[in-house]
Amino acid sequence: MEDFLNIGKIVNTHGIKGEVKVLPLTDDPERFALLKKVNVKLNGKINIFTITSIKHIKQTVILKFNEINEMNEAEKLKGAMLVIDKKDAIILPEDSFFIDDIIDCEVFDNELGSLGKVNEILETGSNDVYIVKGSSKYKEVLIPALKTVIRKVDIANKRIDVILPEGLLDD
Repeated sequence: MEDFLNIGKIVNTHGIKGEVKVLPLTDDPERFALLKKVNVKLNGKINIFTITSIKHIKQTVILKFNEINEMNEAEKLKGAMLVIDKKDAIILPEDSFFIDDIIDCEVFDNELGSLGKVNEILETGSNDVYIVKGSSKYKEVLIPALKTVIRKVDIANKRIDVILPEGLLDD
């Protein structure tokens, strides 16, 4: 298991002075204001950058790194992930989990057995939706992350127990 958590993804450059546009992968984009340095993971390699300024524009965060001073340098960071050590992660409320911990968990229904593994999580606004793939019977199952559906999450054993709502699966 990786010792890092993704907190953002560099999706583009911003301006000509080397700023980058970051899509936050956290419920609290204000957490970027607490960072003085950030780990930037690109092509399996991690570099540490010093943050010199932060701006919030719509749903993104604009970061300026001390080490990057022109658009061409910033362009090379497109697609990179901003990661933090898990030990530096915020403490989550009860029944809340990091996306990285949910991905690859095997999902079990009490009647149907294994439905596959969580492949991706859609953030819809009202509730997350787990995209579960890999079962031979059900190629893809979209499971709403609601307390009435998700009965137990066991991160240590990478297992999620669910009770699917009536009509969720095509028979």
